[in-house]
Amino acid sequence: MTGMPKVTIHQLEVRFQVDGDDGAVFTRLFNKHIQAWAKLYEEQCARAEHTKAERGFGDGEAPQ
Repeated sequence: MTGMPKVTIHQLEVRFQVDGDDGAVFTRLFNKHIQAWAKLYEEQCARAEHTKAERGFGDGEAPQ
């Protein structure tokens, strides 16, 4: 898949103040946003694969 840059995170520090269990809040928010990102990524991959397949229609040899 091209178009999506590869990112390496070497260090990530997140600070927030919440009422209740900090870990549970972070997990809930992280899961919400990573799922949204994954959905967008999967859609982009599907579009790229569809485009690649459409471009291949004319690349075959003509039947004899």
